[in-house]
Amino acid sequence: MSAGSFVMGDSSGDRNEADGEVPQHPVTVDAFSIDVTTVTNDNFARFIDDTGYRTEAETFGYSAVFHLAVAAPPEDVMGRASGAPWWFGVTGADWKHPGGRSSSLEGLGAHPVVHISFTDAEAYCAWAGRRLPTEAQWECASRGGLDQKKYPWGDDEVDAGSWRANIWQGDFPHTNTLNDGYLTTAPVRTFEPNGYGLFQTVGNVWEWCSDWFNANYYASSTGIGTDTGTGTATGTNTANPAGPAEGTVRVLRGGSYLCHISYCNRYRNSARSQNTPDSSMGNAGFRTVAL
Repeated sequence: MSAGSFVMGDSSGDRNEADGEVPQHPVTVDAFSIDVTTVTNDNFARFIDDTGYRTEAETFGYSAVFHLAVAAPPEDVMGRASGAPWWFGVTGADWKHPGGRSSSLEGLGAHPVVHISFTDAEAYCAWAGRRLPTEAQWECASRGGLDQKKYPWGDDEVDAGSWRANIWQGDFPHTNTLNDGYLTTAPVRTFEPNGYGLFQTVGNVWEWCSDWFNANYYASSTGIGTDTGTGTATGTNTANPAGPAEGTVRVLRGGSYLCHISYCNRYRNSARSQNTPDSSMGNAGFRTVAL
């Protein structure tokens, strides 16, 4: 992707206040090369075969699985997540067994690898001679060259005409109508790419970025002030921002197959989330950029 500038942050008003999607602010990024898709199971298997690496889910012996996707005997279900009872801790769930030990990767080679922690993603990048994108690079790429639009394809809703992304349809978290064809992950080249040729930057799986997460980062960054009348940032461009210098949680972007307007509308270009670097779950993966 060529060097350039874009306006980072929420323009639609659909922001989640606690996530720090505002103020909007101009950002300049140098030219960079980013993966067209998220890393697939086949990609990750080559890394494992070459290095013998064990993911954190494998080391810990469990990971988080959405309740309708569990494929494991009852004794493997450790319990429900506090505040999110649709998530089960499942013994034996990992990248090779996304639903638990009764599941496998058969037929899923072209799907995004999941149950990948930030630490795991960094290990893959070191092997591949790549790195995780900064949050600014990720958002610039997701926007596909469209200025201040809600989604990679523009402002039309995800189900306008035909499904444009893999998110939840139906009554979350109980019934998924499968209108887009998928309960969990979709193959990485499903749906139309954005203007830069990137597939599924929103929906499907959350994507790790290199930045530490801080909800106040946009407001406190050098050169950014806020016009109280419009909520838009003033001041000079922020060049190649890399996030806070330190933190306890890392940025995730793009939403996943579990996003739904009723509880998590984070399948948008500007939406942000976060988790600890050792966390893994059945709806998080990553894509990489060139060094």
